[in-house]
Amino acid sequence: MKNRRQAKPSAPAAPSAAPAPAAKGWFEVTVEGVVVSVKAVPRSSTAGIDGLYGDEALKVRIKAAPVEGKANKELTETLARIFGIPKSAAEIKGGATSKHKRILLRGLTAASFQAALPNLGI
Repeated sequence: MKNRRQAKPSAPAAPSAAPAPAAKGWFEVTVEGVVVSVKAVPRSSTAGIDGLYGDEALKVRIKAAPVEGKANKELTETLARIFGIPKSAAEIKGGATSKHKRILLRGLTAASFQAALPNLGI
């Protein structure tokens, strides 16, 4: 006689939590706001967004040199100004000593972020 395994009843599916955050290569929508991957270009003649850096980051020009956190401060202030959020709402989440950074734009909704992109030429 062959041993046959009896199928175990499957566990009920867990109720789904919040929907998965939206992500697109260079930005991610989270519960806190939007996290943007940035390629910082210090010592530029003007500050502002210079389009995409490939499809992996937003290229941002800043006037300050990367000395004593001045470039990081100007970077967060520039992004806050462009996206219309308070300066204190822009925070570096990763890459503080690198040209490639991840910036949290706290309180920015996906809709307002995506609505601003065409105005930036993106």
